Amino acid sequence: MDVEEALEFVDHLALTTTGKHLDSLQKAILRGAWDNQKYKEIAQHHNRSEKYVKEVGFKLWKLLSVALGEEQVSKANFRAKLENLRVGNISLFGNGCIHIGNISADSSQSSKKLQPEPQDKDRFNEKTSNSEPKVHLDLSDAPEPNLFYNRTSELTTLENWILGRTRLISILGLSGIGKTALTLQLISQIQHEFDRIIWRSLRNSPPLASLQTDLIQFCRGGAPVPAPYPEERATTGGLPLLEYLRSHRCLIILDDVQTIFSSQQLAGNYQPGYENYGAFFKQIAESSHNSCLILLSWEKPREIATLESENRPCKTLQLNGLGPEAQEIFREKGLAEPEKWSELIDLYRGNPLWLNIVATMIQDLLGGSVSEFLSYDTLFLGDLESLLHQQCDRLTASEQQAMGWLASTPEPADISKIPENLQLSRAELLNVMQSLGRRSLVETVQQNGRSHFTIAPVIREYITNKK
Repeated sequence: MDVEEALEFVDHLALTTTGKHLDSLQKAILRGAWDNQKYKEIAQHHNRSEKYVKEVGFKLWKLLSVALGEEQVSKANFRAKLENLRVGNISLFGNGCIHIGNISADSSQSSKKLQPEPQDKDRFNEKTSNSEPKVHLDLSDAPEPNLFYNRTSELTTLENWILGRTRLISILGLSGIGKTALTLQLISQIQHEFDRIIWRSLRNSPPLASLQTDLIQFCRGGAPVPAPYPEERATTGGLPLLEYLRSHRCLIILDDVQTIFSSQQLAGNYQPGYENYGAFFKQIAESSHNSCLILLSWEKPREIATLESENRPCKTLQLNGLGPEAQEIFREKGLAEPEKWSELIDLYRGNPLWLNIVATMIQDLLGGSVSEFLSYDTLFLGDLESLLHQQCDRLTASEQQAMGWLASTPEPADISKIPENLQLSRAELLNVMQSLGRRSLVETVQQNGRSHFTIAPVIREYITNKK
């Protein structure tokens, strides 16, 4: 096997596992690893920082470890792993699914044999009492991985929940906060705990019956779901899927869950025709099985709060912004004045996407001068405005009133003191504040033993500009 054959093989694995081809930097890292180059050499040749190249390489080795079923693929052993790889233990089938068994080294095997022979495929698909557990992966719906910044605490929490047999996990946060990057990193760490792992996005709002048919087909190894499929069972809570969640340990990730909720209603209210998702989530949490469903969303589904309060195996991780580790964004962008970076992180609440946008603007327009940027009276929004519009456009009229009040209040507000111009009763205000919290749009501050509420400077600027 030469380097071009290795690149072709890894590109095929990446496409099958993530739905994406390798990019130019990933290919450069693989070529460099093949030729025993140091990260510093690769970085210099491609005008990137060594830190950034190492970060991309780390994710690439994780991806290959998952795809090949190896404990740890690294820059040091990448070439040896592929040269000794016996591909007969890999089976690929429809819709970007990959079916992987243990990889065995066989130096006598032709190194150019990149496709399994029929007898190898048959032997691989047989399930005997002596066979090792196999992992089925379908990450074709997952977004392109972004740089992963240190989330050690969050990863530990999620891993403990999964090892503790939590059945339903919600990861909530504003757009760009890092839900996707965190979950992709989690998969690379806990994939050995599951028989099947699948990522599906709800961005196109699929009906529940359609989603479950897709999930069942994946659980069946890509085989079509037998007809007639009792669709009415799917619409009443997903009973057919539960059979597979009991017979296999599955990890299902549903992304963009907020798209099945209605706009201009309080958070977590389903669009007409999608109410059965609520019953489905409830049944996943309450039924006996060893699988796990992870929801990624801007908004918290209504059922989750009730399920959590009943001590069900149901947990929520509210993902907040980055702390000092966000400085790596500014370092990569080449910003000046590191002593000012913490102020910038606080203003943009450590949101990785927001910080990347503003750092790019500072570099492009202000020559990387953070102090000049901070000297302006108003916060720069730029491309953030369209992102904030997507989330704030979902608010009810009552929520918009409350956000306007919070935007005009410099200090954290006490909701027991309702201003006269806020035409909401106390009960209405409580419902509104709870909904805004479930949308991750308000922050809670404790003062004198009471909860006060405020909003991030970026959101305050957006609301003020809209008036």
